[in-house]
Amino acid sequence: MEYSFYQHYWWLINSLLGGILVFLLFVQGGQSLIYSLGKEEKQLNMLLASLSKKWELTFTTLVTFGGAMFASFPLFYSTSFGGAYWVWMLILFSFVIQAVSYEFISKKGNLLGNRVYKGFLFTNGLLGPILLGAAVSTFFMGAEFTFNKDNIAGAAMPVISSWANPLHGLEAVGNLWNVALGLAVFFLCRSLGCLYFINNINDEQIRKGARKQLLINAVAFLVFFLPYLINLMLKSGITEDPITGICSEKAYNYWSSLMAMPWALAILLIGVVLVLYGFIRSYFQPKFIYGIWFAGIGTIFVVMVLLLLAGYNHTAYYPSLIDPQYSLTIANSSSSLFTLKAMSIVSIAIPFVLAYIWYAWRALDKKKIEGEI
Repeated sequence: MEYSFYQHYWWLINSLLGGILVFLLFVQGGQSLIYSLGKEEKQLNMLLASLSKKWELTFTTLVTFGGAMFASFPLFYSTSFGGAYWVWMLILFSFVIQAVSYEFISKKGNLLGNRVYKGFLFTNGLLGPILLGAAVSTFFMGAEFTFNKDNIAGAAMPVISSWANPLHGLEAVGNLWNVALGLAVFFLCRSLGCLYFINNINDEQIRKGARKQLLINAVAFLVFFLPYLINLMLKSGITEDPITGICSEKAYNYWSSLMAMPWALAILLIGVVLVLYGFIRSYFQPKFIYGIWFAGIGTIFVVMVLLLLAGYNHTAYYPSLIDPQYSLTIANSSSSLFTLKAMSIVSIAIPFVLAYIWYAWRALDKKKIEGEI
């Protein structure tokens, strides 16, 4: 029971980090809007100046999420990051060119020129959310892999996980449901980017354009997300027998899991209401500029609950399409009890880190972006 507690605790922490990461992807959403909202050079500079204050938070959270998954559930790390490496390499590449762009775009005499770096930022804003959404969707839709823990003792080639597809992760975009979630995340990030610009930039023309884009992207988000959510509640899932460890398919697994956790259902509904409230009030009340906080917190709640559904109640959070017995659960893929305990002590600092992020955010936003940059 003690081991199970720490396994569930760290899946909760990772789910929370995943929710925060999706919220902070408003930076990528904003980057994909720079040409739509920045009709003039002055406005474009204002948009980039606003985003340049926050992009490091997203990058840091992405690295933290990956590190936490590696430390707490190393078998997932070796399976997904080691097998589906092409999709993860593309995600990493898109974030690397983002970091390079923010570093050099404002420097005189930069090597590639401002236009190229702006193109890099747009590319990151386009590829980052879509690929991340598609990768996370495999938590529910599954992937083609196998694993053998006994191989860790092999002196010649201690390969634990094997990928059964030569595309190594790129095949995920061949599943329409993976693409649907990727596009849903993309349009959600663009909607959050609009709300962020409304809150952070004191320019009436930009705010007017952001509200117009908010309507388009919020509707597109719902068009892709609602069918995905309905399909998820109706589809089968892989569950693990807690006694025998045998994995088998269970009909309506995610729906029954949600019904078994009324507290999670309550958080999900609160999150949905907050997201819709942030969208609707920001669009219909031009003077309301705080929609990013309502929609942002709602996004964290919704994503966190979806990730909890992927792993709680003995559900396989990474189903194997080769054989259900190879599916990963929080019980068969976690670190040792000692490692999880030690990490839990370190996790006590998480509230202080969140408090620092909040303090840094407020310090950076004391003065709104306006006028010449």
